[in-house]
Amino acid sequence: MMEANLFVDDGGVEQRQLPVVFLHSLAGHSEHWQAQLAHLRPSRRTIAMDWRGHGRSHTSDNADFAISTLAAEVAATATAVGLERYVLVGHSLGAIVALEVAAQNPAQVAGLLLVDPSGDFRQVPEEMIAPFFAGLASETYAPVIEGYWQSVMVGDDTAVQTQLLADLRQTPRETVVGALLALRQYDPLTALQRYPGPMQTIITPANDDPTSLHQLYPSLPVTRMEGVGHWLQLDNPHGFNEILDSFLQQVG
Repeated sequence: MMEANLFVDDGGVEQRQLPVVFLHSLAGHSEHWQAQLAHLRPSRRTIAMDWRGHGRSHTSDNADFAISTLAAEVAATATAVGLERYVLVGHSLGAIVALEVAAQNPAQVAGLLLVDPSGDFRQVPEEMIAPFFAGLASETYAPVIEGYWQSVMVGDDTAVQTQLLADLRQTPRETVVGALLALRQYDPLTALQRYPGPMQTIITPANDDPTSLHQLYPSLPVTRMEGVGHWLQLDNPHGFNEILDSFLQQVG
């Protein structure tokens, strides 16, 4: 088992209900799940992690951001804090990390909830994405990545957008670029096929194009949330928590 050193926000009531592990988006951190932790902790154990290079978790010397590496580190941390079986909830690129955790560890992951997940970046034509990565590698990194974030944040609450830009600026450039490059190379469809447990995805109106996971993998159950942006758990925590509760009841 690989050695992991991730920050873990661990709390709640140890009962017979399955624990829940939350994974944040790229350039996010565990505090993005505060409303969900407060909602669930009176009745079950919940954990939110800062994955590699984010929040209070540091990047190792080799700066490896391969999705398989991120997933192995999350799974090792879950084992280190004593989790045998758990429900896994991941948002955006964190949903892709969660998917790979589930594919690597199907016996431990009792259910998988993908929250507005990133799509299959392999499907994006090279001529469309190459200028974006070239900008990230140049001295124009800041305006390029912030312009991209502005496009992704359409529909999010204004206060949420301010918080998200601050989070982005605090996230190391090597983390952002490394994780996006890793996403470009990752095969989510094989991982979806490898995980046999209950799965569901929650999507926002903007997440409905040919590269979206539910479009490429039609057997993936879909719930749509309206009136929210990409960071839906921050925009409408009450509505999100209702969907979360329903999924947890399904998993049992």
